[in-house]
Amino acid sequence: MTVELTSSDEGLRDDSFSAVFSRALRGRPCTVVGVGTGPEPLPVASWVRTADDTDTAMLAHCVGPTLDIGCGPGRLTARLAELGHVVLGIDVVHEAVRQTRQRGVSAIVRDVFEMLPGEGRWHTALLADGNVGIGGDPVALLARVRQLLDPRGRVVVELSPPGVGLCTMWAELHCDGLRSRPFRWSLLGVDGVAEVAAAAGLAVLGTHCCADRWFAVLEGDR
Repeated sequence: MTVELTSSDEGLRDDSFSAVFSRALRGRPCTVVGVGTGPEPLPVASWVRTADDTDTAMLAHCVGPTLDIGCGPGRLTARLAELGHVVLGIDVVHEAVRQTRQRGVSAIVRDVFEMLPGEGRWHTALLADGNVGIGGDPVALLARVRQLLDPRGRVVVELSPPGVGLCTMWAELHCDGLRSRPFRWSLLGVDGVAEVAAAAGLAVLGTHCCADRWFAVLEGDR
């Protein structure tokens, strides 16, 4: 395991991912190390805002009761509710769930690999904002998500642009004098989704691009 560190990382105190991410959600500047060529700002501002037209275009592909996996501060969970969906947000970070609930929608603190309400009955699972990278193994994640869905259900998954394929790395968050423990993360591009989906027992129903954001709709490979 290697995470490229710089002299600016000296003096940072190690803490959990949840503790560091919570500070970022409360407005403290935060960078992610290990995902790009150098430290990059964590795009928290795009997560805490209200859902925009591009978000809504992606959410238009969600059908029926929807599970928002890695809901963060809940902008998409809230927009799904506004669109008339029964929706539940899940996140491992308490602060994220608190902020989602503040928007008036349901959310629980839960890991996607733990037992969840409505297993096998969700019509849509949403993996937005790069959350297909959770755990650093998109095949395992999508296979788990498939277990959560009704047999006729679908996954709406946001992707990286063409040319990324599949890449996995160790990353850290740096925020407010704290450094998260390294965590495994993946980037999955639109050019890599078909192979990954097939390995998880899913098929690509369609890929879409809206305002430079890419996403795909996956369904069970029947």
